[in-house]
Amino acid sequence: MVWRCRGLRWPGGGDGPVLVWEGGRSGAVGYGREIGFRVVGERRCTGARGNPCPVGAVVGGRGTGGRCAECARLDRLHSVAADGVPDDARVFRVYLAWFGAGMVKVGITAEERGDARLREQGAVAYTWLGRGPLMAARRTEEVLGGALGVPDRIPYAAKRVARVGLPGEQERAAEVMALYRRAAGVPGWAETLERVPPRVVDHAGLFGLGGVDGLDGVVRELVDGGALVGTVAAAAGPDLHLVVPDGRRIVLDTRLITGWGLARYEGEPLTVPVAPVPRGVQGGLF
Repeated sequence: MVWRCRGLRWPGGGDGPVLVWEGGRSGAVGYGREIGFRVVGERRCTGARGNPCPVGAVVGGRGTGGRCAECARLDRLHSVAADGVPDDARVFRVYLAWFGAGMVKVGITAEERGDARLREQGAVAYTWLGRGPLMAARRTEEVLGGALGVPDRIPYAAKRVARVGLPGEQERAAEVMALYRRAAGVPGWAETLERVPPRVVDHAGLFGLGGVDGLDGVVRELVDGGALVGTVAAAAGPDLHLVVPDGRRIVLDTRLITGWGLARYEGEPLTVPVAPVPRGVQGGLF
């Protein structure tokens, strides 16, 4: 039997990650458990905004979006992150997200989503800064990003490296709080944005990052007939940290799974292409 995965999701309520499959099936990803699969056939576009791709287009194996050009365009057309919905009437929150020592970003998310966006990005710790209308939140995000010298986007490659050898929880909280205080003193916040008192939330336990003691490689892409099996050490954002049978510690970005048919693992334990971790990724950001 062949299944098509829709990716990794982070339910609310402090629950761990789940893999979601076409047809509505889902399964919890337990740390310390083995997962494995064999890739079958071609990778097909996953569609846009919950709708299937009208032509079932074949897409490349290395893209994390899993969409053809037209479906990707339609998805971005209704994206708040791409300013596709400037008149969105929901309340939005501005946040500071911490991914590793010296690796912080400022961003916004709809208040109704809670901290789902932070878990989806793999934020190890975060605090809210303010809440209000979309354009006020967007303006404040830009003002704070410029004043603090922090980006609104951090590559996943850098986040993966930063998770290895994290400082302690108190050190993480202290860094976030220091940035909160700096942000609070920045002039130019939008007048309609209500400031939110600081409260650092730490996701290291939820992500299982105590089990991440190294990183030897990253799955580059899936290929027809390729196989992967490993023990789940941790998960953060879309990433699964796995220990494969030969002892290597690798990351599978589950966005690479979407659109592929997956079947029960058989044969060789690791035949998908794995790339070494680029040197100097973290230091090249700042």
